[in-house]
Amino acid sequence: MKKIFIGGKGFDLWLLWNAVKSDTKWTDPENAICIASGPMGGTPSYPGSGKSIVTAISPITESVMDSNVGGYFGPYLKFSGFDALEIQGKTSQELVILVDGVDQKIQLMESDGLPEDAYELSALLTNHFANGKPRSISVVSAGPGAKHTLIGCLNFTWYDAKRKRTRYKQAGRGGMGTVFADKGIKAIVARWDSVNLATNNPADKEALKIVAKMHSREITELDPKQNEMAKIGTTHLVPIMNDFDLLPTHNFQYGQHPGANLIGRDVYQHLFDPGFDGCWMGCTVACAHGVRDFVPFTGPYKGQKVFVDGPEYETIAGCGSNIGIFDPFTILEMNFYCDAYGLDTISVGTGIAFVMECFELGLINQSHTGGLALHFGNRAAALELLHQMAQGEGFGKVVGQGIRKMKAIFAAEYDADPAIMQDIGMEAKGLEFAEYVSKECIILCPRLSRRPRPFIGFRCFAPGLDCAVCASCHGTILYLKTIKTPRTLPK
Repeated sequence: MKKIFIGGKGFDLWLLWNAVKSDTKWTDPENAICIASGPMGGTPSYPGSGKSIVTAISPITESVMDSNVGGYFGPYLKFSGFDALEIQGKTSQELVILVDGVDQKIQLMESDGLPEDAYELSALLTNHFANGKPRSISVVSAGPGAKHTLIGCLNFTWYDAKRKRTRYKQAGRGGMGTVFADKGIKAIVARWDSVNLATNNPADKEALKIVAKMHSREITELDPKQNEMAKIGTTHLVPIMNDFDLLPTHNFQYGQHPGANLIGRDVYQHLFDPGFDGCWMGCTVACAHGVRDFVPFTGPYKGQKVFVDGPEYETIAGCGSNIGIFDPFTILEMNFYCDAYGLDTISVGTGIAFVMECFELGLINQSHTGGLALHFGNRAAALELLHQMAQGEGFGKVVGQGIRKMKAIFAAEYDADPAIMQDIGMEAKGLEFAEYVSKECIILCPRLSRRPRPFIGFRCFAPGLDCAVCASCHGTILYLKTIKTPRTLPK
């Protein structure tokens, strides 16, 4: 296993392969949740070494899915003696699992009366197991949304000593949180104490020092000149995507919007709480920014000051431009509640964008949505839909099933046109698209009986100029805005 499948993803896939059968469903007890970091996992000062991979059979794709996540859990699991964790089976009583590397024990504890909300649950478990050292605890949990949808995420915690609070990174994709909740797991807690370069037991400590120093220096020198991840995180991508016509807008119909400057780096750099924001010790990328004292205007935290972990680029694009919302504060609120409820912001955003286009095309109406006017840009309706998804209520219960299942439901129950929905439903194998507009040019070549030949790229060539693929012909080139069929084909 070590020689052939080295790495977090390799370990996970090896364990999952040996756990399941060819006909295993995501709800079957043998479906395994596997969590692993790589051989360098947890090495301090190594950029990105806090990362872990979570793998299971997905409720969305009904196939193998892996999701990448930061936080302290992977390293603490590894330091406690486990390169990988595999969980099988189900329980009728919710469990908290403790992997205690300090006292060298594993405990399975029945839980009763613990909070549903991920923020409250993580804070409570951190305080309970910390013994006065909250930085020694990392919690993996889902949330109520994971129970009531197929797009549940997992929150992995890290303790921010400067701000004295538990913070979050997410294994968002593919419904890993939904599998977690289906098994009856309330949380997994890892406990470890001090960390240094020797904790990971490196084979060549001196070589490790040299390479770590080299990588860290390169990021420290170049990041301020390039992406500014340590200052503004992935929000720097918003203007780049918009400039190159790649920012998903109104369910991927467009790649640009004049309001993009309202939800990008120029705004969030003033909203982010200043200070070091690395989700692992010594990581020089330090991109895990957040907003202090944000006050939601809907939901259970209405009127309360909260700390929002994020937003990242894909949350901004998914829960912002893709649903026609160019208000940074609405995006922050959707970000906060997706984390609290344990919902993937990408699937939430792309799913709501699909629903909004269906609504505007007349495929569904307010009699189907429970009165919600789901036009692009209706932030109040989007937030209400999010709260419904978390509770498994109203039209939100349908949206929480994901785009592929929504298409079947809309066709069967609302008489919506399947062909149109196939065109506008941004999913592949059941998984909602990530927030990047892919493009292609279709080349109609006379020498090939005018059968289209795809040319992947971002440049639009005018008719009559030499073809980029076949310079000897002068074919007509049609430039497609997105990978789906546009409403109007610009030439």
